[in-house]
Amino acid sequence: MSAQYLKNIEFEKELELSSLVQYQEGQVVSRTLAQNPAVSITLFSFDRGEEISTHSSDGDAMVTVLEGDAQITIGGQVHSVTQGQTIVMPAGIPHAVAAEKPFKMLLTVVFPYPRA
Repeated sequence: MSAQYLKNIEFEKELELSSLVQYQEGQVVSRTLAQNPAVSITLFSFDRGEEISTHSSDGDAMVTVLEGDAQITIGGQVHSVTQGQTIVMPAGIPHAVAAEKPFKMLLTVVFPYPRA
């Protein structure tokens, strides 16, 4: 067997990413698919009214909305992102994610490598 760098996901099988993370009332649910010094890949589901408050990252963060729509704030500017759309939150810029109604997203963060 070769090395596997992804986790919590089936290999060599067609998958619908949004089905791999379920909604839970009053919660943000996450499922990490990869986490290493260079990249982080995580699936999220947000119940209505849930959010990840303003923070920043030392890597560029790319959000792809898999289901529903999200309010993404980057550097104080609010963006409405809907199913099938992607937005990039640049490293070092404060950002937040909020759900006016339930939604699911794939978050990919690419870090400077090697990380300080």
